[in-house]
Amino acid sequence: MKRIGLISDTHGTFDEALREFLRDVDEIWHAGDIGSVETADEIAAFKPLRAVWGNIDGGVMRRIYNEFAVFDCEGVRVVMTHIGGYPRHYAPRAVQKIQTLRPKLFIAGHSHILKVIYDNVYDLLHINPGAAGQYGFHRMRTAIRFEIDGADIRNMEIWELPR
Repeated sequence: MKRIGLISDTHGTFDEALREFLRDVDEIWHAGDIGSVETADEIAAFKPLRAVWGNIDGGVMRRIYNEFAVFDCEGVRVVMTHIGGYPRHYAPRAVQKIQTLRPKLFIAGHSHILKVIYDNVYDLLHINPGAAGQYGFHRMRTAIRFEIDGADIRNMEIWELPR
């Protein structure tokens, strides 16, 4: 079993409130718009980090991280990107990855809107953790933590903090 902390759109923020929510996870997955190499390094020093670049992440970040991360966690195939959309509204490049790789978990950020939606067309769970950072139009900072145990994704918890 792995305990996952899922964040996106930190835009350079990794403060004590967010650390406290992520304290007991095994890994942190970041769905883009990290903000800087320093922020990524700070997160990675706290917990093992898997990340993708987002639209605000520039040249160095795009050399360190990929647009899509594809990996297996326990028994679950995961595809993560920043601009991916959501069920019935996926970005074209995301649809291509979903159709080819057939993940059970598709993660995207970018919208600053937390969403957890089961997609019965592609038989996957879509998660967008919203925005954990201070910058953007969102009023609540959000993040998600959950467990993956074999093929089961369970015990999902949502963190909310007014900006």
